[in-house]
Amino acid sequence: MTTYKELQTQIEQLRKQAEELRQAEIADVIIEIKTKMQEYGITGADLGLMGKKRNMKTGPAMEAEIQTPTHPATDTPANSEM
Repeated sequence: MTTYKELQTQIEQLRKQAEELRQAEIADVIIEIKTKMQEYGITGADLGLMGKKRNMKTGPAMEAEIQTPTHPATDTPANSEM
């Protein structure tokens, strides 16, 4: 029979594993979103993300190094003004 303490250890291990998978999935989603934004020339302003300062939580996914998408026609950053 499994003890309470053993179950608590298993729960903690599963929580850590779930968080690692979550962070990996978040990084993949961010790349996918940036790729689509570049492909369609969508900017943060188009999504209503500019102009308001928000306090955002930062975490490993937010700190991941991801290339800034460029506008396909001009090869300049997609969110830069011309």
